[in-house]
Amino acid sequence: MSNVDERIRGALDSDDREFLESLAEDRGVFRQLGDSFHGPMKGWTILINILTFLVTILGFYAIWGFLNAEGTESLIRWAALGWIAWTAQIALKGWLWDRINMLNILREVKRLELRIAMQEETKA
Repeated sequence: MSNVDERIRGALDSDDREFLESLAEDRGVFRQLGDSFHGPMKGWTILINILTFLVTILGFYAIWGFLNAEGTESLIRWAALGWIAWTAQIALKGWLWDRINMLNILREVKRLELRIAMQEETKA
C-alpha cells in the first residue's frame, strides 16, 4: 500500500472507512445480479427478467413444435418463431448485463470521488 493510501485511511472517520471497505471487497456474479434489483431501475430489471423467462419458454416451445412439425411450411414457421424468441432473449440479456456493467462503473466512479474528496480534506 502506498503512503497516500495510508494517509487517506488515517483521515477517514468510521463511516467513510466502512463505506470504502465495502467497495473494496470483490463481488461475485450473483451479488452483482442481485445489486441490479435495487435503485430506480428496479422495476425495469424485474420486467426484463420476467420477459427473458417468458421468451425462453417460447423458444423451447418453438423447438418442440419444430421437432414435431409436419410439412415444410410448418417447419419454417416454427424455425422463425424459435429464431425470434432466441434473438429476443439475447437482446434482453444484453440489456441486463449492460445494466450490471453500468452499476460496476458507477461503483468505481463513487470510489474515485471519495478518494478525491479525502485527498482534498487532507490538503486543507
